[in-house]
Amino acid sequence: MSKEMLVLVMVNPLQDEFTAPLPPMRPWIPLGHPDRNRPTCIFTVMCYNVLCDKYATRQMYGYCPSWVLKWEYRRKSILEEIRHYSADIISLQEVETEQFYNYFLPELKRDGYDGIFSPKSRAKTMAESDRRYVDGCAIFYRTAKFSLVYDHLIEFNQLALANAEGSDDMLNRVMTKDNIGLAALLETKEAAWSNGIRPDPSQIHQPLLVCTAHIHWDPQYCDVKLVQTMMLMNELKQLTQDAVGHSFRPGHNKADPTHTQLLLCGDFNSLLDSGVIEFLNSSRISANHPDFKELGYKACLQKGIANFSDKTNEFTHPFRLSTAYTTDVMPYSNYTYDFKGLIDYIFYSKNTMVPLGLLGPVDAEWFRENKVLGCPHRDIPSDHFSLLVELEMSPTYSGLGSNGFIPRR
Repeated sequence: MSKEMLVLVMVNPLQDEFTAPLPPMRPWIPLGHPDRNRPTCIFTVMCYNVLCDKYATRQMYGYCPSWVLKWEYRRKSILEEIRHYSADIISLQEVETEQFYNYFLPELKRDGYDGIFSPKSRAKTMAESDRRYVDGCAIFYRTAKFSLVYDHLIEFNQLALANAEGSDDMLNRVMTKDNIGLAALLETKEAAWSNGIRPDPSQIHQPLLVCTAHIHWDPQYCDVKLVQTMMLMNELKQLTQDAVGHSFRPGHNKADPTHTQLLLCGDFNSLLDSGVIEFLNSSRISANHPDFKELGYKACLQKGIANFSDKTNEFTHPFRLSTAYTTDVMPYSNYTYDFKGLIDYIFYSKNTMVPLGLLGPVDAEWFRENKVLGCPHRDIPSDHFSLLVELEMSPTYSGLGSNGFIPRR
């Protein structure tokens, strides 16, 4: 979970031999059947924190042999896993800049994908030679099914600076963290409507807003995680409202965010009972939530970051989301020696999308029987497990042209 905390573990010399058998195939868990009575868009989505090279150290992962931590070894397994599941939309975190441009993008272009990427904000302050090692977020999409209308970078430190309103906590706690979100407005193509019923031509080009994010890691900064997430949802609201033609421009026709298809994937570094997940799942959170730590955020959040109701003393966002993964099906998405928990998620618009199935966990018995202390492992290339869900999406807009225009509602 934390990349800065040191994990000092006595390594069993036999562990370097890695005599454990291969883990069983992760199960596919069916959740529903496609609706064959009307046109729907069926696609798969992967979310995966790939553990970038600079964080994969022996100081952090002392239980893991050096050869297993080497990026040259791990990246092959990561790409094999991505290709094996062949998702239509792929959301990655902790991708180093150089690895995106020189490895993931060219390799996945061969498989019919295109992609976008942005490094964390610190890259702007670095020399070119150092910038290539900065990690960030990436979104890939299958070009046969989707086209890219627009992409948008969300920099939490810049939003904190712009909305601080004199809050020392916003400046000293939030602004100093350079996490990011990355959004892509995609548009469906005819090939995406593959359930056997051809849609009306006016419904073929549906907008789908896809976002990936990597929220701050430190458990002591639950306030920062929550504020970053609130900033994220406010930016996504603005994107849905400002989407006109091929750009996001303020002051034009406004779209209702509750009618916009949203797919939100990422490493939120937050458990199910956190304020972050409560806010995303329920669309609201009390201004007195303990995760705010009674710090001075309320005024700046009210003015520029979130909708606020005096009547209920709650902050809200306009999307209606569900998470595809809970601990009932996935006890942990991050598995290290000192932390095991579900902190990665795929959220989807519950009014217009239905999950048809998802990829289950790595067999817990395999970890126990083979005394696997944590990941990475010979057969698991990251300390996170990939998430994969199949979604069925209903059309929400008619009369769309092929230019991604979102009409007035």
